[in-house]
Amino acid sequence: MPAPVTVTFLGGLGEIGRNCAAIDVDGRLLLLDCGIMFPDTDMPGIDLVLPDFTWLRENAARIDGCIATHGHEDHVGGLSFLLRELSFPVYGSPLTLGLARHRMDEAGVLKNTELIPVVDRERRQIGPFDVEFIPVAHSVPNGFATAFHTPQGTILHSGDWKLDLTPIDGRRTDLGLIGSIAKEEGIRLLLADSTNAEEPGHTRSERSVGGVLDDLFVANRGRRIIIACFASHIHRIQQICQSAIANGRTVATIGMSMKKNMKLARDMGLLRIPDNKLVDIDDISDVDPANTCIISTGSQGEPLSALALMAAGENRWIKLGTEDTVILSSHPIPGNEGNVSKVIDGLARLGVEVIHSGVAAVHASGHAKQEEMKTLLGVAEPEWFTPVHGEYRHLRQHGRLAVEMGVNPDHVLVCEDGDQLVLTDGGIRRMEKAVPAGYLYVDGIVGDVGHGVLRDRKVLAEEGVVVVVVTVDVSAKVVLAGPEIITRGWVHASEAEGLLEECAAAVRAELDKALAGDGAIELETLQRHARKAAGKFVSDRTKRRPMIVPVVLEA
Repeated sequence: MPAPVTVTFLGGLGEIGRNCAAIDVDGRLLLLDCGIMFPDTDMPGIDLVLPDFTWLRENAARIDGCIATHGHEDHVGGLSFLLRELSFPVYGSPLTLGLARHRMDEAGVLKNTELIPVVDRERRQIGPFDVEFIPVAHSVPNGFATAFHTPQGTILHSGDWKLDLTPIDGRRTDLGLIGSIAKEEGIRLLLADSTNAEEPGHTRSERSVGGVLDDLFVANRGRRIIIACFASHIHRIQQICQSAIANGRTVATIGMSMKKNMKLARDMGLLRIPDNKLVDIDDISDVDPANTCIISTGSQGEPLSALALMAAGENRWIKLGTEDTVILSSHPIPGNEGNVSKVIDGLARLGVEVIHSGVAAVHASGHAKQEEMKTLLGVAEPEWFTPVHGEYRHLRQHGRLAVEMGVNPDHVLVCEDGDQLVLTDGGIRRMEKAVPAGYLYVDGIVGDVGHGVLRDRKVLAEEGVVVVVVTVDVSAKVVLAGPEIITRGWVHASEAEGLLEECAAAVRAELDKALAGDGAIELETLQRHARKAAGKFVSDRTKRRPMIVPVVLEA
């Protein structure tokens, strides 16, 4: 009897990002992506969010490697953090590995991994795993769907994909190979991208954006053009360059990731730009602005990105004005809408003409919409189906589409982060106890900021802080100096001196009472009394709940 096979979901089910899963065959583990998530507005000060690596650390000795399906940060950005603690090889297309390598090199973790390239339609044995790499079209080149041929049947993971019949590189999603697997051996479990599950119809071809760009270059003759897009969107960059060069413009890049990725893609032959049509940003002043096209990072409104600094008038190379047109050739990732809007508003204040996906078709999604999802379900004919990669509402809707396409409703398993599916001869069941799969917050280079720190930051942001400073002589049981009340974000000190004096008096009275009691008293006890007195006064008088920080010093 074949041994069970387990799929463990560590991220990407219930949010956009943090995509990470693990397949367990014969007691060995193969990871499927390890990505990051961009922080929401309710995560003050957080730079990015990772999967919880607790379960992976506990099972480190069982990990045979990681499949990187494509080069986007929400699928490979977490590797540079996980590889600080663990060591395993990473498999992916040469471009995917090249994009991931940049981050790993910056983090100094390349010594803990081996980057092993694979090619389209390759079938490779990785430990006990029989893995087949299936080409799919997406917004970054050379992505894969992945078929795991296991003792419990084939598990097919779609990766990020869409049906683009006219892709820039001619590399279409290989429905033929998927159909062949489905007919010859059957697909036991399909795991499929759910990002656009609520969007009817078909996703536009990436090539359609090229015609829109051509029209915009013609319409903006005589003006400098700055275009922001993802640095990994090599096909979009190719079309931007083609439109710019066809209209007599010279191309420059701004932003380190854009410069690195374009060099990588050109070296691999994936991006074709004549050398005489590229100029370094340091030399851009030598070219007539009306004959330039600058490709920039910052399409998601990242605060310190090149475009955000331009919008704030703080970019060292580019000062924008009324003779400039900025095109945002992207769509905001959920959670980034506010940052993007802020950048657009800043550009408008400078008199810049701003064109974005809300006013022109300058972006095409890299993810399949409903009719494409139905096509995949029809071709794969899975026995079981689990939607992945999306917020919970996307997963639910994708599950409904599967039922429409004939999947048994009892065989549609909508899972969440931490869930484990066990494939046996008798079917597929969900484990009752989930593995740790919470958010791991990163602020700067420090991971695991924790919910407590976020909670404190929210209090500080919403209610402010009140610091009570007092000096005491514990042995003599007297207050020697203070209390002094220092506040930020509660009340403005110069306008509320009387309130601060009353607060100090309330704290002094409480401390005098505590010191007058029998027995010894410790500084920690006095801190609790000071916090309690200040908190009660603040709440009673202002109905606010700022953070109270007592500082009791001993003379």
